[in-house]
Amino acid sequence: MNTEAPIIEVEGVVAHYGQREVLKGIDLAVDDGEIMVIMGGSGSGKSTLLNHLLGLLRPSRGTVRLLGRDINRLPAMELLELRRRMGVAFQSGALFSSLTVAENILLPLREHTDLDEHTMAIIARLKLEVVSLSGFGDLMPAELSGGMVKRAALARAIVMDPKLLFCDEPTAGLDPVVSSSIDQLILRLRDALGMTIVVVTHDLDSAFRIADRICVLEEGRVIAIGSKDEIRSSGSERVQNLLNRRSKEVTLDPDAYLRRLFGEG
Repeated sequence: MNTEAPIIEVEGVVAHYGQREVLKGIDLAVDDGEIMVIMGGSGSGKSTLLNHLLGLLRPSRGTVRLLGRDINRLPAMELLELRRRMGVAFQSGALFSSLTVAENILLPLREHTDLDEHTMAIIARLKLEVVSLSGFGDLMPAELSGGMVKRAALARAIVMDPKLLFCDEPTAGLDPVVSSSIDQLILRLRDALGMTIVVVTHDLDSAFRIADRICVLEEGRVIAIGSKDEIRSSGSERVQNLLNRRSKEVTLDPDAYLRRLFGEG
């Protein structure tokens, strides 16, 4: 049994966009060295939760702690220092189109370290080697395939050797073979670098390949959390609907529909 404090702790997080409540009391803990996959249908709150984990949004209520620190109570400089221990691989890759692949990888080192150019270049080459992009550093992002863009984004995310890695839809838009290779890369990164990884995805095949545990969201609530086997065997109809890609039946009440149209209900 793991007696160490979780690396990530989310307690009672409630979030709003205007008057609309989008997270409704989220509780989540992620252990050291774990790959936690957050999944759910469109509009379930996955991306909103990720933005709160990154400190990009502040909750209406509740607490988000990373590495034992309440990120919403940290002074700006301490939050910046904490973020240096985090890596983020964005869904689109988010590479700067005017920079070469190597220059994209070097950017965090240039912004956040005092290393000399020679040392930084060595580190960038090592990270490109880790993601199987050795020799591609001089290419522009537009010259890369979709899978290569995802790998380059991962190389940039890990260039500072973060303790935490966040991946937003790392296999989105990729064919099954390339998706599988990205999944294997994420597993290798965790094992080789000892990182704790949070992956947000709607790709069920990917989720069940890489996860130690899976958190399932629906309409801003956690409806299940557990190992892959526990999620597969869940007795929740809502979880099984997601796993089997069954749409939720909606019964239309004509009178209620007309009242909504006329603003009466």
